[in-house]
Amino acid sequence: MRMNPDKINRVIPADMLEGLGPPVNKPGEPPREEAIGALSRAPHVSGLVFGGLVRACEGSLVAILGAAIAAFYPGTGLLWPGDDYFPVIIAVGIALPAVATLLRLYSIHGLLHPAENLARLGAGWTLIFAAITAGVFLSKAGDSYSRVWLTIWFASGLALLSLSRIATAAIVRRWNRNGQLARNAVLVGGGAPAAELLSALAASRNSDISVVGIFDDRDDQRSPPLVHNLRKLGNIGELVDFVRRARIDLLIVVLPLTAENRLLQILKRLWILPVDIRLSAYSQKLHYRPRAYSYIGNVPFLDVFDKPLGDWGRLLKSIEDKVIAALAIILLAPLMLVIALAVRLESKGPALFTQKRYGFNNELIEIFKFRSMYHEMRDADADKLVTKGDPRVTRVGRLIRKTSLDELPQFFNVLLGDLSLVGPRPHPTKAKAANLLYNDVVDGYFARHRVKPGITGWAQINGWRGETDTTEKLQRRVEHDLYYIENWSLAFDLYIIFKTPSALFNTEGAY
Repeated sequence: MRMNPDKINRVIPADMLEGLGPPVNKPGEPPREEAIGALSRAPHVSGLVFGGLVRACEGSLVAILGAAIAAFYPGTGLLWPGDDYFPVIIAVGIALPAVATLLRLYSIHGLLHPAENLARLGAGWTLIFAAITAGVFLSKAGDSYSRVWLTIWFASGLALLSLSRIATAAIVRRWNRNGQLARNAVLVGGGAPAAELLSALAASRNSDISVVGIFDDRDDQRSPPLVHNLRKLGNIGELVDFVRRARIDLLIVVLPLTAENRLLQILKRLWILPVDIRLSAYSQKLHYRPRAYSYIGNVPFLDVFDKPLGDWGRLLKSIEDKVIAALAIILLAPLMLVIALAVRLESKGPALFTQKRYGFNNELIEIFKFRSMYHEMRDADADKLVTKGDPRVTRVGRLIRKTSLDELPQFFNVLLGDLSLVGPRPHPTKAKAANLLYNDVVDGYFARHRVKPGITGWAQINGWRGETDTTEKLQRRVEHDLYYIENWSLAFDLYIIFKTPSALFNTEGAY
């Protein structure tokens, strides 16, 4: 699916992108399957995060440029923190992002069309240097600074910023063609309310969503199969599978507040998904205070559920995962080699094995573990939980399972992106409690898959690790997982990591 760069600030139905016209089904292919195939699986690029990164890069670039000129231009001398040039360079590096932000030069539209904004960027850059010149004049510090240095810095800085904006626009344009800048949205509910909302969104400026279809349980008489060129792709039950398979970022529920029971039924089925859920307030007769609403463009919505780890949270957690996992692999490499050797010496078979488990958004992932069972007795699907004195477990296996050392290879899963350091532990696909599959035991069990699973988690450091042979044990573990998801912060992650080694000494229930 490709998006026309000129339409980034509009709501674009999937079947209207780049003049493709109404989609045509392949023989025997349902509209829903066609829509899944058309949607980009590439992750959404947050305009907020990208704009922040461009701010930091531009501020750093002009500061480094000023320092380089001061360091090598004859007469200014070498630069060091006590030098008169140093505070000016730092001030400009901070002032540029601040001024450009006031001029709205970090919006996606501004980054996508540099030619339209170079004049404002130049005006902001000139204003900063005018302020420096005025400050130097008023403080009578003209003898402390080279006018040639300032002139070269001003001219070369303007050229560097122009080139930077052109390069940034090329990146943004590619993401725009791939559909990564728009949030893919689905309407839950159709008919006249959906038509009114789509008209309002299409007329709204600065909207960053692409509405790709409608899901509704009502028949075609009450909910037409086509609304504003958007097709009804299925019912609410089919929506969950659609979101699992396609890249959907936002669900917009188009139901009146008066349909309370129906609304609650729908939300109960949808809250397990890792997406933002908003309730349309466009045609509601009951009005709240303005700050009770969030807006897409200028269309009001009521926030129902937020996607965990949005915008900066996802980036910070990814950096945390990669850095700490890489350090852990380096530091623990000798221990992992010793464990691998012990496993191989005790019994035949490989030292490592992989096991399929549920990951983010219910996707199947393969995690690495040190083999703790006899190779011929291994249970790849964990159809039978390991119990105390289980004859399938080797002597080395008992030790590494009790201390969780069998999980150390999962640091490689973190580097590959399948796991996080901290999160709900990934469960095997056929794991059971009280002879029932986990999702049949706990209502809303799959809500724990709204974030990546982790090597350790809030449940584990609170004693809920190991065997989950009863419904109460599983219920408590899921409660802790959901608490972690709703209260995530970088500090919370670091606290769990810090507490994990001491929690491993509690081996009760770990076989």
